Amino acid sequence: MQKKKVICIGEALIDRIRNKSNKGFTDFLGGAPANVACALRKLKIDSIFIGSLGADEYGKKFIAKFDELEVNLDFLQLDNDSSTRVVNVDRDKLGDRFFSGFEESSHSSFADEVLRKKLIEKEILNLEESFLETKYLVTGTILLSSPISSETIFFILEQAKKFEVKIVIDLNWREVFWDHSSFSSEISKAARVNLIKKFLNNANVLKLAKEEAILFFEDENPFLISQQLSNRPDVIITDGKNPVVWYINGLQGITETLSSQKIVDTTGAGDAFLAGLISKFINSGYPANELDIEECIKFASVCGLLTCLGEGAIEQQPYYEKVNKFLGSLIS
Repeated sequence: MQKKKVICIGEALIDRIRNKSNKGFTDFLGGAPANVACALRKLKIDSIFIGSLGADEYGKKFIAKFDELEVNLDFLQLDNDSSTRVVNVDRDKLGDRFFSGFEESSHSSFADEVLRKKLIEKEILNLEESFLETKYLVTGTILLSSPISSETIFFILEQAKKFEVKIVIDLNWREVFWDHSSFSSEISKAARVNLIKKFLNNANVLKLAKEEAILFFEDENPFLISQQLSNRPDVIITDGKNPVVWYINGLQGITETLSSQKIVDTTGAGDAFLAGLISKFINSGYPANELDIEECIKFASVCGLLTCLGEGAIEQQPYYEKVNKFLGSLIS
């Protein structure tokens, strides 16, 4: 059986993005794993989202969006005792965003902090069946800030490996999540970094931003970063509009990215990039030479760029046809 599905595990949350006038906010569906799951569907790849949402209005909006895009929700958890997290996102003049904290909740925890292992175990036969068709499992590191969700992620990863599912980790360092967590706020930054670095040993493919590479590995060379991890993963380092540096399938290189004067909001650009990359790996096969790798990175970069031309992550993600049309316009 040819494996073509992707499982995305982690947070689905609300990005409350400050309006350009600085006089209000607009709410958008977001959260890196949720973004990747949706972006993959727009690129004609079957995706499954595993996460926990509050049994609230935001949870209902997510379910409606996932259903619209036909993201599989067989393993979604709805929690009555926690709320869907709302992240306050501010933007600088260039459209780059930064997190300024969370909206207060009437509950003691956010839903993404309570992804429960026992509920996954109840569905283990269905999950194993899904693994038979799954090529990649995508996750980040935010859920590690909660022991409940962290235990669940490690459990799912171990099950996935039994079925030779490739693990893709987007480092996605967001210290504000650790600072505000009732579970991990007392853990020092050094301990957080060490905990995450240990987790990265599960990766077959690691995507990270340049500043994350420097913080976690004191290096920005993807080959040398790969050598620090037990699986010797392929490593892709992004740096906004600057070139992508990569170590993939034993090859190392740098690929220029496309830029635009029309950037509105960079929220979710990295997630669209990752979805684009994974979609190419599935549709075209794992790249075996430098030309193939360049093509994959370029396709992924266009996915990221097109997401930046409007507000919000999921709403702006391009469909497969739009990406190809854009790439075609570059050639003609």
